[in-house]
Amino acid sequence: MSTKKKRSVHTDNDSWVVIAPDSALDTGRSEEGDPSFIKLKNPATGSSSLYLFGCGDVSVYEVKAFSEDFRSWFIGQTVQRDGRLLYVTPIDPLFLMLPYLSSTATEGKFQLAKQMIMDEYYPGCTRLLHCKQGLDSLHHVADEKEVGGSKFHRYNQEKTLEWLKKKVQRTVITLKKSNISVGGGVKSSMFVRVKHEDAAEEDYLRYAHGLMSEYISEDLSKALLKHLQLPAISSPKETEPPSKPPKKMTAAQKSLAKVDKTGMKSLSAFFSPKVKQEKN
Repeated sequence: MSTKKKRSVHTDNDSWVVIAPDSALDTGRSEEGDPSFIKLKNPATGSSSLYLFGCGDVSVYEVKAFSEDFRSWFIGQTVQRDGRLLYVTPIDPLFLMLPYLSSTATEGKFQLAKQMIMDEYYPGCTRLLHCKQGLDSLHHVADEKEVGGSKFHRYNQEKTLEWLKKKVQRTVITLKKSNISVGGGVKSSMFVRVKHEDAAEEDYLRYAHGLMSEYISEDLSKALLKHLQLPAISSPKETEPPSKPPKKMTAAQKSLAKVDKTGMKSLSAFFSPKVKQEKN
């Protein structure tokens, strides 16, 4: 992201403090429609998530919230009780379209994008049809043909996996250039990330695959793992810290361990309550 700016964004019912690039909250072109927050289906979980559509629906941004207990904001002369800090980052709208496209795979027929991207629970998804970036990218995940000046599409799993693979490869390049530590998350007993020079190519691929999996379904994530020719991790113990080594015994403890304790009472026996004998 380039320049970031902190602003308060107001709605009829609430207000938030948002960190976003100026382009995301640009209201200078009001004739194209102001930026707006829309709830859409999360492509990875299927649950509701918040997204920001930029001016004229040219760009789409995902909205993340940073929250701490007992925090509030002073906005002008008022106190905003919702102390969350929202920050927005660009997202490829094709990720948001993908669940709708893949859901029509069983039909096996070519359809208009507007016939595929519809949702009674998230009617705002039709805003995606205005995103030129997403529409121009449909051929990456679907077969395409044009009839009478209209484009029809049919979901293609192989194309989708190849598109995701290229995104993973570009992410790996960025990780290496940015000197980001990878290695399956954590690999040492003290939870220290693997050093850059110790990371193998597979570590980068797995790390990038994990990042990509934040935007696709679990089934597609598994298919992508196979497409990348990465074996599944057989046991979760590989990512767990090793058990602590046994504590070394002192010289006195070693000597005591060698003593023959046959017939000796334990220390607790001397502090056990005495049993009263009944008188005849």
